[in-house]
Amino acid sequence: MAGKQEIRTTAGAAPIGAYSQGLVVGDFLYTSGMGPLDPETGEVVGDDVAAQTHRTMRNLGAVLEAHGLTFDDVVKATVHLQNLKEDFAAFNEVYQSYFTRPYPVRTTVGSDLMDILVEIDFVAYAGR
Repeated sequence: MAGKQEIRTTAGAAPIGAYSQGLVVGDFLYTSGMGPLDPETGEVVGDDVAAQTHRTMRNLGAVLEAHGLTFDDVVKATVHLQNLKEDFAAFNEVYQSYFTRPYPVRTTVGSDLMDILVEIDFVAYAGR
């Protein structure tokens, strides 16, 4: 497909499979689903959903920044929580702290995640 631009940064968690950290297609940046991995060590950061959400948001913020964007440019988020009922409130408090109104649209679901409590991906408007 023509017109795809890969976004990479060492400031965010490196892919652990066959995927890109982010792709710009047209006027939008699509991030991969990211979790709470330390960019330098690849290890999971945090024992609870709040700490893991902060690390995940910093990883996503690094991908946005690599293309000159901020959290204000995010228009859609998809969130997977290992323990949806138990962790939603703590997750939401941290997540909300990264945004101002109007908040991005968001889908939040419970998922069977591999040794992490949260995974998030974004769609951000990159039109200039």
